[in-house]
Amino acid sequence: MQAPAANLLAESGLHSALRTTQIEIEALEAFGEALRSPPLRASFLDAVAMIADLSGRLIVTGMGKSGLVGRKIAATMSSTGTPSLFMHSSEASHGDLGMIGRNDIVMALSWSGETTELGDVISYCRRFGVKLIVATAHAESTAGRAADICLVLPRVREACPNELAPTSSTTVQAVLGDALAVALIERRGFTRSDFLTFHPGGRLGARLTTVAQLMARDADVPKVLVGATLVDATIEMSRKRHGCTAVVDDDGRLVGAFTDGDLRRSFTAKHLGDDIRDHMTATPISVSPDTLTSDALRILNENAVSALFVCKDERLVGVIHLHDILRAGVA
Repeated sequence: MQAPAANLLAESGLHSALRTTQIEIEALEAFGEALRSPPLRASFLDAVAMIADLSGRLIVTGMGKSGLVGRKIAATMSSTGTPSLFMHSSEASHGDLGMIGRNDIVMALSWSGETTELGDVISYCRRFGVKLIVATAHAESTAGRAADICLVLPRVREACPNELAPTSSTTVQAVLGDALAVALIERRGFTRSDFLTFHPGGRLGARLTTVAQLMARDADVPKVLVGATLVDATIEMSRKRHGCTAVVDDDGRLVGAFTDGDLRRSFTAKHLGDDIRDHMTATPISVSPDTLTSDALRILNENAVSALFVCKDERLVGVIHLHDILRAGVA
């Protein structure tokens, strides 16, 4: 059992966590209210429009905790169709300003709007006509007044009991970045396929692959023509690795499937020369080549089958097995 003192410490820690959570929820509610109000609503929409028309890159900059949030915003933007990079505000004065092109947009995060290290970034933007978006809680600050678009954030209470450590403020900054990124995703019609282009690795990339990328095709697809015998279908199924064979008509349209299970059930057949149509599963489940492998896995599980035939315009073009999907790391 925990000692009474330990219990008190645990309860104190839980109370602190709940208080922090509530304060930051209130900060986000204040941000939501600000977004509904004319000033921030208008500047937010202007920022989305400016970034959407960007022909260069979005350069996100900031110092301290704001800089860390800026790195996350740049990463999110890059992965969702907006070429972006993070520039450390202090390093900008020591050569990194050279990464800013005339067609770029700079987005600076500064809660106070008086971050000293932003001075050279602001001057550079003014000198070369580079568009500047500033996210700050102080519209009349140096950075706020210098901005082409100023995203004025609500002045929220920090969760830190000393009102010093950036907590609620950085949460609001991070959500602002997410809000901009999602608005741009929807404006551009950014799709799952587009997302896969920027996320080819790892489980996420695997989940976004399509059946066409994993399926067997051409000579590797087990198939027999309508009118084939039970023996023909069994031999074809045994020659290929999928535990099934498709039955197609003369035009290559899928009309049936013959599986290991069908073969076991046919053991009672008196004649191995029976027409395969007497033993196949008519109108089998099929998917299109552009079906996501994660959706194909769901269909396999829901129907308790191990393989799916792939059809385009009703014609058989491939087959995908459960093992192909698992091997790709989808599950």
